[in-house]
Amino acid sequence: MNSQRATEITASPEMVHVTYNGVPIYIQDVDAKSETARIYPLDHPEKEQTVPLQSLLEQ
Repeated sequence: MNSQRATEITASPEMVHVTYNGVPIYIQDVDAKSETARIYPLDHPEKEQTVPLQSLLEQ
């Protein structure tokens, strides 16, 4: 996923289905400079992590 699309998803009021390693996630923040996103699994919001944008898939 590119940083532009990830930023659009983050700003969207609608829930967009995105996965990381097959797990549905929520994108909290996007760092376009480092090409990373701060995410957490939908079923485990306490498990935040920073991952490369290219590892995110929009369903």
